[in-house]
Amino acid sequence: MNNTINSLVSVEFEVFGKVQGVYFTKYCKEMSEDLGITGWVKNTKKGTIQGKLQGSKGSVEQMIIWLSNTGSPGSKVDHCDLTNWQTLAKPDFRGFTIRF
Repeated sequence: MNNTINSLVSVEFEVFGKVQGVYFTKYCKEMSEDLGITGWVKNTKKGTIQGKLQGSKGSVEQMIIWLSNTGSPGSKVDHCDLTNWQTLAKPDFRGFTIRF
């Protein structure tokens, strides 16, 4: 049985575009929690959104599609950079938080 979709992964992201504000981080937190993803998200001083996702590969890939294409209502995503892909034995985070 192929178990790669359920393997635990971690990835850092940065979303570029018209994405600043409370809504993007709030929606990101809600989406991540719905998908069972742990990690964090924050607004940056340069007008982007940064964060880290950890969870099943399938859930993390769903979240990346949302971050790269959809975003929160009223946002306009230009692109999403992904860095530091890793496979994990267990998550580093409990829950998903918004950082300031």
